[in-house]
Amino acid sequence: MLQALPPIGRRRALQGAAAALVVFGLLMWWLLPLGEGSPGGKVVFSTGVERGVYQRYGKLLQNAAARDLPDLDISLRHSEGSQMNVSRVATGQADYTIAAADAVEKYRLQNKPGWERLRGCARLYDDYVQLIVRGDSKVRGVEDLRGKKVAVGQEGSGVRLIAERVLRAAGLDPERDIEPEPHGIDRAPRRLMDGEVEAFFWSGGLPTTIVRELSERADIRLVELGNLVSALHKQGGASRYYRAAVMPADAYPRAQQGAEVPTLAVANLLVTTDRADPELTERLTRTVIDSRDHIGLKVHAAQLVDLRTAIYTDPLALHDGARRYYRSVKP
Repeated sequence: MLQALPPIGRRRALQGAAAALVVFGLLMWWLLPLGEGSPGGKVVFSTGVERGVYQRYGKLLQNAAARDLPDLDISLRHSEGSQMNVSRVATGQADYTIAAADAVEKYRLQNKPGWERLRGCARLYDDYVQLIVRGDSKVRGVEDLRGKKVAVGQEGSGVRLIAERVLRAAGLDPERDIEPEPHGIDRAPRRLMDGEVEAFFWSGGLPTTIVRELSERADIRLVELGNLVSALHKQGGASRYYRAAVMPADAYPRAQQGAEVPTLAVANLLVTTDRADPELTERLTRTVIDSRDHIGLKVHAAQLVDLRTAIYTDPLALHDGARRYYRSVKP
């Protein structure tokens, strides 16, 4: 009589299944290091003026976050710019924003409400200070603006902050020696072409779409500003965040006629406070870095976001969630 072969056995089958689950779990942990869940809720992101770089960047980041953080609702809120953005986040009116380093430092030095709660998530890209005049203008330097109507940006903008400092560096009183007009990038180009102002200041990533479009339909020119760096630094305080820079010849080809333009630059930061949820901030910082190329297709300045420099958010300390992200991708 033949004996039946012993079955594989229930225990061995269960052991094999358990081993397979362990391998699957490890694989999923490796593929999804932050876990399967997605931080949810609603946050407010303060952007900038209509069609400005902050506004366009915020919209594209909102789209990227919708893919990476499907349970998160990001509400965009227009603003006048950096100074208003910093105030909103510090006082709890917004959760995240973009602001130039000089505006952040000014807020801190003036000991304004909530400054001690501000934190950085990433250094993004540089703003380039741009002084635009009509092609036939006699203005060759900032000092030539004396007695002229000049759009210096809205009161809460970073443009206003920089414009006033640049004017002082050139020996002009922003209130007495020019006729300041409180217009930003949304209105200043039209006023320049209509002859209602003789120049306008702008500070933004390169190229700024509105300035590029203006250069393609009208004869405009960019005034050199690079010689004012030393005078700016002598002002002390937040002025130390300005540095010499060069606008490449292809930033606005028609306006620059193949020539580089010496100017000033200041870093932009992704800003939040210590109130922000660490996991959400970690995930949002990851989205910012991972979406660089995609966002950069429409906001060219975003292509300059660099993981190697993003961690340097001076004058702000890194948010704990952002620090956790940078540690997770450290080689």
